[in-house]
Amino acid sequence: MPDDVDELLRRLRLPHLRRLAPEVLATARAQRWEPTEVLRVLLAEEVSGRERSATATRREAAGFPTGKTFSGWDPQLSSIPRPTQDALATLEWVRRRENLVICGPSGTGKSYFLEALGQAAVEAGLKVAWLTLESLGVLVRRSRADDSVARTVQRILRSDLVVV
Repeated sequence: MPDDVDELLRRLRLPHLRRLAPEVLATARAQRWEPTEVLRVLLAEEVSGRERSATATRREAAGFPTGKTFSGWDPQLSSIPRPTQDALATLEWVRRRENLVICGPSGTGKSYFLEALGQAAVEAGLKVAWLTLESLGVLVRRSRADDSVARTVQRILRSDLVVV
């Protein structure tokens, strides 16, 4: 790819398109693609790459402890009724801004299920904040020291889903 085109793509901040462009252009030349097809493939890759990056950023910002998802979840082992699990996994309750409280004895999969819900929310494009009571206390104490409690609370509440 010519240096001037590469520089333009860099300045336009199109990293995914820039990475794939040489390969797509070579294929397009060899297969005699229409210009609109070349543009469609390159722009689709840029959109896809940005979505992957945004998801990774949201996942990192959420602060999940382990990375557990529904792919490893066995609904049969949970004491949560299967219809309830399925309804919660749709995330409609998050979009309606409803609250969810899950309680029960240790070792029953509450944290696993909640983290899997959080991961699903991230994949669905939602912002998630994962906090333990301890980390929330530390965050509030630290914010109190520099008088930024209100800003800290606002930042947490900007999330679509807050898990404590």
